[in-house]
Amino acid sequence: MTLLRQLIGGVSLALVAVTYVAGDVWGRLVVQPVGRFFPERKEAVVSRHVRGMRSATLWILRNIGRARIDTAPRIPCRSGVLIVMNHQSLIDILVASEMVADGYPRYVTHYRYATGIPLISHMIRMMGSIPVYPGQMGKEQLEHLAETGRTAEHPIVLYPEGHRTKDGEIRPWKRGALDAFLSARDWTVHVVVLDGLWQAARIPDFVGNLTRVRCRVESAGVFEYDGRGRASHDEFVERIRAAMCDKLSEMRRASRDMSERPRGGTRAA
Repeated sequence: MTLLRQLIGGVSLALVAVTYVAGDVWGRLVVQPVGRFFPERKEAVVSRHVRGMRSATLWILRNIGRARIDTAPRIPCRSGVLIVMNHQSLIDILVASEMVADGYPRYVTHYRYATGIPLISHMIRMMGSIPVYPGQMGKEQLEHLAETGRTAEHPIVLYPEGHRTKDGEIRPWKRGALDAFLSARDWTVHVVVLDGLWQAARIPDFVGNLTRVRCRVESAGVFEYDGRGRASHDEFVERIRAAMCDKLSEMRRASRDMSERPRGGTRAA
């Protein structure tokens, strides 16, 4: 059984790689030239490309890899939307993208992913992702983030933990990017919690555990923030973080209750 799981995971990973190679070629030869020579069509062609890539990749994970990935929340593709999520795996990126079904979001991502990684870095740049150095941002970078938040026409996805977690628990938040965005404007903040991906965070774990992935994604609430600035939003950040932690605890309790429930019911005395 272990060998079969590894075979399924390995085949799924290979198919995902082929999908990204094909998508990279299409993006460079078709999507980018169309966007360059026909600026009025850039948004539409990039959106179709991103949606096609995420649909193909998730289809592979669900149907070939036999992973269960539920992305129930639906979030509109418009300006003034901030999506705050916990971070367990690179699959989180696909989950966030599928939630924005009528377009695609922009991600706050580590600089190391935005340059030098074949296939991935090009897609990240095409989607207009926002590279940062977590924990190492100065005044100029924070001002740039605030301006990006003010002018963004797509939802922005932020993983305030900054790193994937080994056990899926919520880690302390890195506040720099979040503070900068909250200081920029009014926001509709969607707090989204996922669980079940942390066991497939690294490539070896992905190959060995993909068939066991049971990912649930739920909303911990939609919060309105009036953009009053840095001095006033500490309470708001504490509130949305508490909502995220409470929702994860609730989801894990429900999972434990389901796993402990006797199969087939109980016999009458």
